[in-house]
Amino acid sequence: MIPSLLVIEDAALHHASSVTHQLALGGEFRCERKVWETLDFENLRSLSCGLVLPVTTPTTGAGAAFFHWLRKKPLAVPTLAVLSGDCGEDLIRNASQVTDDFVLSPVSPVELRERLARLLGPKDDSIDSIHRGIREKLALAQIIGRDDAFVRIVAQLPRIASSDAPILITGETGTGKELCAHAIHLLSRRSGGPFIPVDCGAVPDHLAENELFGHARGAYTDAHADQKGLVSLADSGTLLLDEIDGLSPATQGKLLRFLQESTYRPLGSDRFARADVRIIAATNRDLETLVQDKRFRSDLYFRLNVLRLHLPPLRERRGDIELMARHFLKSLSAPGPSKSISPAAVRKLENHEWPGNVRELFNLMRRAVVLCGESPLILPSHIMLPDLSEPVHGQDLNFQRARQLTIENFEQRFVTDMLRKHQGNVTHAAEKAGKDRRDFGRLIKKYGISREGF
Repeated sequence: MIPSLLVIEDAALHHASSVTHQLALGGEFRCERKVWETLDFENLRSLSCGLVLPVTTPTTGAGAAFFHWLRKKPLAVPTLAVLSGDCGEDLIRNASQVTDDFVLSPVSPVELRERLARLLGPKDDSIDSIHRGIREKLALAQIIGRDDAFVRIVAQLPRIASSDAPILITGETGTGKELCAHAIHLLSRRSGGPFIPVDCGAVPDHLAENELFGHARGAYTDAHADQKGLVSLADSGTLLLDEIDGLSPATQGKLLRFLQESTYRPLGSDRFARADVRIIAATNRDLETLVQDKRFRSDLYFRLNVLRLHLPPLRERRGDIELMARHFLKSLSAPGPSKSISPAAVRKLENHEWPGNVRELFNLMRRAVVLCGESPLILPSHIMLPDLSEPVHGQDLNFQRARQLTIENFEQRFVTDMLRKHQGNVTHAAEKAGKDRRDFGRLIKKYGISREGF
């Protein structure tokens, strides 16, 4: 039997931040929203099994009134208060004194699971099953798609998460490699530990070893104190090495040693350190070809390629385009009503080749929400497919929005042109552009630009 739980949260919380929303994703709870003004507090005593009841508190005064009532008439069911970070010390104090537990929004899935375990009492098989179901639903909630091949990939994630073996995730830019890596982390025994993603392609070669393994005091001129690297920070958790092909051969060798022995030596240190970290590597390049061309270590490749996932490009799962577009519109329209998309606009999306994949689709829908203004419907005219030679004009936009879109057009065109001129070499393109390699890499990722084919 599922125990009852009363969740008290602010109606103004962003939909994605709502604890009720997160619990509803699990499917094990029946969720009802009650408006504060029409709620009879005494009705809370008739909670049925499995009911999660969010009490909206539109003002601090209303929240304080409820906690005052609860102090005098405590409920038999566990109570969890979800408060915004700026709700004030008095409301936090009241919540801590009269509820069984309270959290500040936004609440991470890991923290929510731990709070539920604490509130719902000792673990038994049924509660363990509930927790596992919630964890799995929360981890996979943002991975959208019904395509058969894609669903088969997603179905593997819980099994892959149960192992500690290295994982190699391949796929074009913007296909959701980091999203899958994060889901694997949340589904694993390491979910309570840190998940640390690092974009290897944006880290300069001479800093990569220090970034990963840290340094000891005196390792170089400005090293005035010991500094932990990302490997140390990810201890007991997961380290995602995105664009792993961007690591230099020397750093690849040190990473191989860490994978083999779980030990590493910070720069300038005379001692080895140990860290319990699961490594997930991701790349949009053909590592087999890079190995053949002696540009990626074969021993590291074989060490990483234990468990492998290949994410298909969006053009190979066109049936998911409308589904994802509607999902993005719902999140981008919050906290207001979700915008709709016309059939003609959907057809326009489905006929596009999507070189930037899911990330490109998200950015396109974000732009469409801006362009449609107050209209509740996304039309084909709001779908601005890349025509980078054209400036933004003729749209019903204010100055700030028009400038933003013009800057985005320029950045995307400039980065693409620089990569083309330098055959996809990020380091050379960034140097010629006069930008830091890390910043240039962020622009590549922001616009879903693939380095293949240059």
